[in-house]
Amino acid sequence: MRSEILKIAALHLKPILLILSLIVLYRGHNEPGGGFVGGLLAGTAFVLHAMAFGVEQTKKLRLAKPFFLIALGLLFAVSSSMIAVLLGHELFMQGVWISIPLFGDAALKLGTPLLFDIGVYLVVAGMLMLVMLSIMEEDK
Repeated sequence: MRSEILKIAALHLKPILLILSLIVLYRGHNEPGGGFVGGLLAGTAFVLHAMAFGVEQTKKLRLAKPFFLIALGLLFAVSSSMIAVLLGHELFMQGVWISIPLFGDAALKLGTPLLFDIGVYLVVAGMLMLVMLSIMEEDK
């Protein structure tokens, strides 16, 4: 029998962990944090849900299979490193930035380091989900 307190905590903590993981992901391309820590937070949200509600319900909840997340993350990471070369820059994995004007003087600056971090985020979240859900499944 699963704990009701754990179920309530998981229901409230999962969205907070996922939002926090996205904040850490976006912050990371300029400061410490980024894809690895964000991916750990996202994966932890799903592991917490699996602990509270079981592996089978968590598998129904997820949007993509872990292998797909890992493959997509690797694709993001490799493609982000090739953008600079394709645009004619001399260095592999050189950061390329674009600025999207928002309002007034404010602008949203996005670059290839963010794409790389998204790739790392997806790989780490996918690996954590794959490993932990496999371990929890075997433990039945």
